[in-house]
Amino acid sequence: MGKTIEQIATQRGHQISHIIDVNNAQDLQTITKGDTDVVIEFTQPESAFENVKYCVENQIPIVCGTTGWLEKRPTIEQICQEKKSAFFYASNYSIGVNIFFRINQILAKMMNPYAQYEVSIEEIHHTEKKDAPSGTAITLAEGIIENLERKKGWKLAENTVDQITITALREPNVAGTHTVFYESEIDTIEIKHIAHSRQGFALGAVLAAEWLKDKQGVFGMNDLLGF
Repeated sequence: MGKTIEQIATQRGHQISHIIDVNNAQDLQTITKGDTDVVIEFTQPESAFENVKYCVENQIPIVCGTTGWLEKRPTIEQICQEKKSAFFYASNYSIGVNIFFRINQILAKMMNPYAQYEVSIEEIHHTEKKDAPSGTAITLAEGIIENLERKKGWKLAENTVDQITITALREPNVAGTHTVFYESEIDTIEIKHIAHSRQGFALGAVLAAEWLKDKQGVFGMNDLLGF
């Protein structure tokens, strides 16, 4: 993901000030708001919080796409407000996926009167993805819960009456496939998004970084896209 972001950012005329991975993680402490306009953070759940925390504490705008650490997100948002910094988070930066999110919300609202339809979510990702379910699947579940009164939460591969079942599959060379099912005894309705590569995610992250520069506050894709 980092290599794809670097390629797209360079193609769009940006200069990369730092590239940090597991081999030089300590170099994060050398980044300042004087030499870097925006940081784009795609790492792992165990490192994301400290990476983001350093940036918001030092008023370096940061775009984060790492999932699996969001129980600590309120802390980051509080620090961001206190330091008058800028934090942009999305579970998925693809323009197509964010349109899919909106369609998912609309469909859930339409299905609210029809209790005979049981809703579930399936997500498929590459075998290197560590967290499950994906942040995208969780965002889909949250969009359903906001609009479908009979669902109060979600469970991973568990079938309960008031919870949305999410099935997480890991297969080689899958960029990301998400499907929402509404099933009854009579028929099935489904909506699906299939990512053909990581290009869409990386481009969206770069667009978010361009948009975030010189801003203050906590933002997401709805702000970028004007939804």
